[in-house]
Amino acid sequence: MRWSQVLFSQGFGTRRECEALLLAGRVRHADRLIDDPDEDVDTRGLEFEVEGRPWPYAESALILLHKPAGYECSQRPGASPGVMTLLPPPLRRRGVQSVGRLDVDTTGLLLLTDDGPLLHRLTSPKHHVPKVYEVSAKHPVSDAQVAQLLAGVVLRGEPRDDPTPVRAAAAERTGESALRLTLTEGKYHQVKRMLAAVGNRCEALHRSAIGALALPADLPPGQWRWVDEAGRDRLGLRPGSAPSATPPA
Repeated sequence: MRWSQVLFSQGFGTRRECEALLLAGRVRHADRLIDDPDEDVDTRGLEFEVEGRPWPYAESALILLHKPAGYECSQRPGASPGVMTLLPPPLRRRGVQSVGRLDVDTTGLLLLTDDGPLLHRLTSPKHHVPKVYEVSAKHPVSDAQVAQLLAGVVLRGEPRDDPTPVRAAAAERTGESALRLTLTEGKYHQVKRMLAAVGNRCEALHRSAIGALALPADLPPGQWRWVDEAGRDRLGLRPGSAPSATPPA
């Protein structure tokens, strides 16, 4: 692939803008200045720098964001800023979309991708990709409430009542008023509505894992990183791999 095509595919601007970056000497690879837009390069394992920013070549983007509170996942946010403002321009130009949504006040692991089939696979109900949430409840969590969540509850409230019971794939108390829930569905405000259905209330919500891919402990709120091959394996995204419900300890 020509260098101008590489930059264009990674979201560094229009074809003319990518050629201008190269001609201006703003691209480096292997400690060498790249200034010929038509020079060919092998994209396997390719890493380069644009204006001093390291960048790995990725045919399809899959990134992990530590979503802070106060940000919307919508492509057209309203009163609050959108999570896309936390990403660098090349990723925004590539049209990455959030894999599902977290409420504006919910924090934690959010995946984003520009790969349509991958987006469908991770959000389709038939794949039952487990998602783990850390819940802070208003009232103490009882053993009876945990049992109800595991057995199944009927959700009430917005956008409409749902008569079909939903159950947690796993539920455990992590403190007097704290709970870890694992869900394989993605209904509207599901965690909050499930807590309300058992007579409690969700005061704070944090997603800690999707499948076996856990939010890195060293990734601060508002920061992002690429999902590497090991992470894709944990999500079951490579041939021969299968998603796991258990995040690494």
